[in-house]
Amino acid sequence: MLKIKTVFFFITLTGLTCVSNFTNAQMAGNPGITLIHQIDSIIQSQVNDNKIPGAVIEVKKGDEVIYKQAYGYAQKLDYELRPLAQPEQMTTEHLFDIASLTKMVGTTTSMMLLVDKGLVHIDDPVSKYVKAFGTPDKAAITIRNLLTHTAGIYEWYPMYYRAHNKQETFKLIGELPLAFPVGEGRHYSDLGFTVLGEIIEKVSGLPLDQFEEQNIFIPLGMRHTMFNPLKKNQHYKIAATSPGNPYEKRMVYDPALGFQFKEIKHNQWNGWRHYVVKGEVSDGNAWYAEKGVAGAAGLFSTVDDLQKMVDMLMNKGMVDGKQFISENTISTFLTKDKFKNGLGWMMDPENSFMKDAPEGSFGHTGFTGTSIAVVPSKKISVILLINREQMGLIDGKQYYNVNPIRAAVFKAVMKYTE
Repeated sequence: MLKIKTVFFFITLTGLTCVSNFTNAQMAGNPGITLIHQIDSIIQSQVNDNKIPGAVIEVKKGDEVIYKQAYGYAQKLDYELRPLAQPEQMTTEHLFDIASLTKMVGTTTSMMLLVDKGLVHIDDPVSKYVKAFGTPDKAAITIRNLLTHTAGIYEWYPMYYRAHNKQETFKLIGELPLAFPVGEGRHYSDLGFTVLGEIIEKVSGLPLDQFEEQNIFIPLGMRHTMFNPLKKNQHYKIAATSPGNPYEKRMVYDPALGFQFKEIKHNQWNGWRHYVVKGEVSDGNAWYAEKGVAGAAGLFSTVDDLQKMVDMLMNKGMVDGKQFISENTISTFLTKDKFKNGLGWMMDPENSFMKDAPEGSFGHTGFTGTSIAVVPSKKISVILLINREQMGLIDGKQYYNVNPIRAAVFKAVMKYTE
C-alpha cells in the first residue's frame, strides 16, 4: 500500500508521461505502478482520441487514497462544438453535475436519516405522505417501491411541458397514470425519486436542498456538494456538460426513443437552452420544472466530497468516531431485493460499471458520465467522473457511451489491488 501511495505522488508531481518510463519488469513487480499505468492508459487514450473531454478519478483502498488524477479538460468546446482557443484544464477540484448520483448522495442518504430517526418507515404507503397516491391504482405503492424502482411510475416524462415549479411537478406526478403493475418489475424511474424528494420535504419541513445541506453535507464535511452552485457567493471550478439539451429534446421529438405522450405537443413549450450548460443541472426536469433542485438530479460535487460519503457507508455509518447513520439502517439499504439491487443503490454485479463485483458491492451511475463503485469486502472504492456531454451528440443521436471506460477501470482496480 505504501508503495502505491508513493507512486501516486510521483505521478502527480512529474506528469503522466513518466508512467511510460517504467519498464515492463518494474511494472510487473509493482502492482501499484501497474494499476496507475492501466488507468492512465484507459482514460488518457479516450481524451487523446477526442471521445471524452476530461475526467477525474479517485481510487481508495482501506484508509489510503491510492490514486487520484485529473485528465483533459473541464470545457473544451463552445455551443457550436467548436474547440475553444483556451480550453479549461480539468483539476481534481472541479465540481461535476453528478446527475443520478443525486439519487444516492442526496435522496437515499436523506431517507436513511429519516428512517434512522423513526420519522419514516420503508414499508409505509406513499399515500401516508402524499395524498395524491391514495387512489386505487397507487394505494399499494410504498417508499420501498420508490427506492427500488418498482412503483410502476413512468420511467421519464417531460414535466416542464406541463409544470413550471416543484409544486406543479409534484401535483402532475400524482395525476399521471401508472405505466407498470406495482412491485412486479424494476423500471428505473426519475419520477419515483422526485416523489421521494417531496416526502423528504414534507416530513422534515425543509426544502430539499436545505435539508441535505444541514443534515448531510455540512456534518460530513462535504463543503463542495450543493444544488445550483452558480447561486452561491463563491467562484467554483465547474466542469461543463451539454451544449443545450439536444438528447432530451430528441426524447420528446423522436418516436424511435419510445418516450411519446399523446398529451404532449411539441409547440406547447420551447424553453430549451441554447448555450453550454455549466453550473446548471443538465437534466431538463430538474432544471426547467424544479429550478435546479430535485430528488432525481441536480447535485454538484467533487471527487473528494463523494469519497467522504463513500467512506461513511464503508465504515458502516461511523464518522470521526461517531455514528452518523446506524449500522442497521445501512445494512437494510444495502441488502439485495429480488431484482438484485438495494434500496436506492445498485448491487447487481451484471451492471457494467462494476461487472463481476464481489457479493455486497454497490454503486450507481449518472447520465452525465459520473459513477461510484464500492467493494466493501475488499475495502475498495472507485469514483470516476467524466463530463461526456461536453462533446455533444454523436451523429445527432446520443452521447458517447462511457460504460466501457468504467468497466475497464473497475477491472484494472480489482486486478491490481489484491
